Amino acid sequence: MSKTTRRIGSRRNEHRVLKGVIHVQASFNNTIVTVTDVRGQVLSWSSAGACGFKGTRRGTPFAAQTAAENVIRTLMDRGMERVEVMISGPGRGRDTALRTIRRSGILLSFVRDVTPMPHNGCRPPKKRRV
Repeated sequence: MSKTTRRIGSRRNEHRVLKGVIHVQASFNNTIVTVTDVRGQVLSWSSAGACGFKGTRRGTPFAAQTAAENVIRTLMDRGMERVEVMISGPGRGRDTALRTIRRSGILLSFVRDVTPMPHNGCRPPKKRRV
């Protein structure tokens, strides 16, 4: 299957949602883009792995861009006009995913970085010796 044709969670007969939240979770190995309504119920999602990327290519910015384009296409089908963006994680795909969302023509209410930051909580794992 092609990398851009597969769509997840898009059913034609569902109701129109005008406002939603796009959650971008960018880890070092993958980028997951989830769209919810304002109550938090998932409408559609896509990830670099679901778009056909395997192995280390899932963590690339291009894979994040493809996942974001994939999920935005389902948003346009639903008629969504206004979104909020929540970005989480330290991965390489976070900026590219945000750039793709901006370029799509959907109005952004706000963009928020919700990466969890410890206030010196748990002791970190010991450093790698290579």
